[in-house]
Amino acid sequence: MFDIASSELLLVVLVALLVIGPKDLPKALRVVGKWVGKARGVAAHFRSGFDEMVRQSEIEELEKKWKAENERIMREHPADPRADVLGDDAAPADAPAAATVVQPELPIDPPSAEAAPKA
Repeated sequence: MFDIASSELLLVVLVALLVIGPKDLPKALRVVGKWVGKARGVAAHFRSGFDEMVRQSEIEELEKKWKAENERIMREHPADPRADVLGDDAAPADAPAAATVVQPELPIDPPSAEAAPKA
Protein backbone atom coordinates (compact mmCIF):
# COMPACT_ATOMS: atom_id res chain seq x y z
CA MET A 1 0.00 0.00 0.00
CA PHE A 2 2.60 2.53 1.10
CA ASP A 3 5.82 2.04 -0.77
CA ILE A 4 8.39 3.19 1.81
CA ALA A 5 12.00 2.25 1.34
CA SER A 6 14.26 1.50 4.30
CA SER A 7 16.20 4.75 3.83
CA GLU A 8 12.96 6.77 3.94
CA LEU A 9 11.86 4.94 7.10
CA LEU A 10 15.22 5.66 8.74
CA LEU A 11 14.84 9.35 7.88
CA VAL A 12 11.35 9.44 9.44
CA VAL A 13 12.66 7.77 12.62
CA LEU A 14 15.54 10.27 12.92
CA VAL A 15 13.21 13.25 12.45
CA ALA A 16 10.77 11.83 15.02
CA LEU A 17 13.64 11.29 17.46
CA LEU A 18 14.80 14.90 17.04
CA VAL A 19 11.31 16.47 17.16
CA ILE A 20 9.71 14.34 19.90
CA GLY A 21 12.84 13.47 21.82
CA PRO A 22 14.12 10.17 23.16
CA LYS A 23 12.13 10.49 26.39
CA ASP A 24 8.65 10.81 24.80
CA LEU A 25 9.27 8.68 21.70
CA PRO A 26 8.03 5.35 23.25
CA LYS A 27 4.77 7.04 24.37
CA ALA A 28 4.27 8.54 20.92
CA LEU A 29 4.90 5.17 19.26
CA ARG A 30 2.32 3.51 21.56
CA VAL A 31 -0.27 6.14 20.63
CA VAL A 32 0.51 5.70 16.94
CA GLY A 33 0.28 1.91 17.35
CA LYS A 34 -3.14 2.18 19.01
CA TRP A 35 -4.43 4.40 16.20
CA VAL A 36 -3.06 2.05 13.55
CA GLY A 37 -4.73 -0.88 15.32
CA LYS A 38 -8.06 0.96 15.44
CA ALA A 39 -7.75 1.85 11.75
CA ARG A 40 -7.07 -1.81 10.90
CA GLY A 41 -10.06 -2.90 12.98
CA VAL A 42 -12.35 -0.44 11.18
CA ALA A 43 -10.99 -1.58 7.81
CA ALA A 44 -11.52 -5.24 8.72
CA HIS A 45 -15.08 -4.51 9.90
CA PHE A 46 -15.84 -2.64 6.67
CA ARG A 47 -14.33 -5.42 4.57
CA SER A 48 -16.31 -8.15 6.37
CA GLY A 49 -19.55 -6.16 5.96
CA PHE A 50 -18.83 -5.66 2.27
CA ASP A 51 -17.98 -9.37 1.81
CA GLU A 52 -21.25 -10.32 3.55
CA MET A 53 -23.25 -8.07 1.20
CA VAL A 54 -21.53 -9.61 -1.83
CA ARG A 55 -22.17 -13.12 -0.51
CA GLN A 56 -25.88 -12.39 0.09
CA SER A 57 -26.17 -10.92 -3.41
CA GLU A 58 -24.58 -14.02 -4.94
CA ILE A 59 -26.89 -16.30 -2.95
CA GLU A 60 -29.97 -14.38 -4.14
CA GLU A 61 -28.74 -14.57 -7.73
CA LEU A 62 -28.18 -18.34 -7.46
CA GLU A 63 -31.63 -18.82 -5.92
CA LYS A 64 -33.21 -16.97 -8.88
CA LYS A 65 -31.27 -19.14 -11.34
CA TRP A 66 -32.24 -22.34 -9.51
CA LYS A 67 -35.90 -21.29 -9.42
CA ALA A 68 -35.89 -20.52 -13.16
CA GLU A 69 -34.17 -23.84 -13.93
CA ASN A 70 -36.63 -25.73 -11.71
CA GLU A 71 -39.58 -24.08 -13.47
CA ARG A 72 -38.10 -24.99 -16.87
CA ILE A 73 -37.61 -28.62 -15.81
CA MET A 74 -41.15 -28.82 -14.40
CA ARG A 75 -42.55 -27.45 -17.69
CA GLU A 76 -40.56 -29.97 -19.74
CA HIS A 77 -41.34 -32.91 -17.46
CA PRO A 78 -44.75 -32.43 -15.85
CA ALA A 79 -45.50 -34.53 -12.81
CA ASP A 80 -47.69 -37.61 -13.27
CA PRO A 81 -50.68 -37.23 -10.93
CA ARG A 82 -50.91 -41.03 -10.66
CA ALA A 83 -47.39 -41.22 -9.26
CA ASP A 84 -48.57 -40.22 -5.79
CA VAL A 85 -51.11 -43.02 -5.73
CA LEU A 86 -49.27 -45.74 -7.62
CA GLY A 87 -45.73 -45.06 -6.47
CA ASP A 88 -42.55 -44.52 -8.44
CA ASP A 89 -43.23 -47.33 -10.92
CA ALA A 90 -46.26 -45.57 -12.46
CA ALA A 91 -46.39 -45.58 -16.24
CA PRO A 92 -45.88 -42.29 -18.08
CA ALA A 93 -49.02 -40.41 -19.10
CA ASP A 94 -48.43 -41.02 -22.83
CA ALA A 95 -47.90 -44.79 -22.42
CA PRO A 96 -50.81 -47.11 -23.36
CA ALA A 97 -52.77 -48.35 -20.42
CA ALA A 98 -52.05 -51.98 -19.55
CA ALA A 99 -54.75 -54.37 -18.50
CA THR A 100 -54.92 -54.65 -14.76
CA VAL A 101 -55.60 -57.99 -13.14
CA VAL A 102 -57.64 -57.69 -10.00
CA GLN A 103 -57.48 -60.63 -7.65
CA PRO A 104 -60.42 -61.20 -5.35
CA GLU A 105 -59.78 -60.79 -1.70
CA LEU A 106 -60.10 -63.99 0.25
CA PRO A 107 -61.42 -63.77 3.77
CA ILE A 108 -58.84 -64.63 6.35
CA ASP A 109 -60.28 -66.78 9.11
CA PRO A 110 -58.37 -67.50 12.27
CA PRO A 111 -57.20 -71.11 12.44
CA SER A 112 -59.63 -73.31 14.25
CA ALA A 113 -58.73 -75.50 17.16
CA GLU A 114 -59.40 -78.59 15.06
CA ALA A 115 -56.82 -77.64 12.43
CA ALA A 116 -54.07 -77.09 14.98
CA PRO A 117 -51.52 -79.90 15.15
CA LYS A 118 -51.57 -82.01 18.26
CA ALA A 119 -48.41 -82.47 20.22
